[in-house]
Amino acid sequence: MSTQIPKTIKAIQVDKAGGPEVNVLREIPTPSPGENEVLIKVQWTGVNYIDNYFRTGLYPVTYPYTVGSDAVGTLISAPKDYPIKEGSKVFTTAGKAFAEYLVAPTDRVAVLPDDIDPKDGVSLGVQGLTALYLLKESYQVKKGDWVLIRAAAGGVGLIFIQIAKYLGVNVIGTVSSESKAELVKKNGADHVLLSTDSSESNIKKILDITGGEGVHAVYDGVGKDTWDENFEIIRRKGTIVTFGNASGPPPAFSPLKLSAKALKVTRPTLHAVVKTQEEWDEYTSELIDISKKGNINYAVHKVYDFTAEDVAQAQRDISGRGTTGKLLIKID
Repeated sequence: MSTQIPKTIKAIQVDKAGGPEVNVLREIPTPSPGENEVLIKVQWTGVNYIDNYFRTGLYPVTYPYTVGSDAVGTLISAPKDYPIKEGSKVFTTAGKAFAEYLVAPTDRVAVLPDDIDPKDGVSLGVQGLTALYLLKESYQVKKGDWVLIRAAAGGVGLIFIQIAKYLGVNVIGTVSSESKAELVKKNGADHVLLSTDSSESNIKKILDITGGEGVHAVYDGVGKDTWDENFEIIRRKGTIVTFGNASGPPPAFSPLKLSAKALKVTRPTLHAVVKTQEEWDEYTSELIDISKKGNINYAVHKVYDFTAEDVAQAQRDISGRGTTGKLLIKID
């Protein structure tokens, strides 16, 4: 395809650890793809909790860096014999996504089918793939299992519930408000509890729902505030999956804490689980297939402008834990 590639582009960058105000919109040289890389013109990107982890210094990063994880856009250039044609609509989790153009490794790009809206394609990235690996690999669910998903009305949570129900799993969700509870029920959760209720009350409800056994797996993106409760509502030989730190990282604990119920604890990340080309192809194709067959609804909380002020507000919104669905940034 013939596309005029500019010499410079606009991008959101961060120069130092801090609050949302450290996001800066600036002009930078257009990135140039290397031997095993492609160039993508970004149309949509989205906010993820991990953006805050990098910005605050919880996760190490080299400054300055371009913000963002996942994007949908147009493939502009690629190596010879690359299986995806230039001009194709694609999605990626390559990072540096809050920019007009980004460079992605050839093994981190997938074609977005024509019948999936580009805005939904952003949710296929970090959040959709996270929901799928949680159910497929962190704890491999079986039909009839009981699982608990915390922060169930968030971007990952709503997708998780729908995929879990498609797979025949019984889902308990926790949320912070009645309005979120209604949304989670509409997305298929079997039971919804309020995190504002007492821990003792919710533990009793979960044990009652599961016949006194507890859930087979608890998926916890909240972290510190809910950590101890996980050990009360998990059944013998169950699995605790900690995949986020919305309230802060979980506290350190002794492995002896696992022994009474012979428990497993795992802390996965997307790039550790979906690492090879084969894993990327397997996960993206399966997610697209489930999205179509299961009629997965990718909810959008709000669309923000491509400005430092709007990006900062979006990060405040998601860290405030009052959002539901995906927070999108419209680049092009």
